[in-house]
Amino acid sequence: MPIYEYICDECKTRYERLVMGKNGDIFCPKCGSHKGSLQFSTFAAPHGEDSGADAAPSCGCNPYGCGCNN
Repeated sequence: MPIYEYICDECKTRYERLVMGKNGDIFCPKCGSHKGSLQFSTFAAPHGEDSGADAAPSCGCNPYGCGCNN
């Protein structure tokens, strides 16, 4: 059962949903709209001291957006 990340087409709120099947009811938790665009999700990989300076940030930031919610 995958977790998908969406962005609301109406209010631009980012949210995640656990999708149980193709008939799942996906809606924005802020405005209730059923118009959402599926986003490419990023994942965080743990890294330690030896991960190097060029390691990807573990917060989910990428060139297309930031998952930090800052």
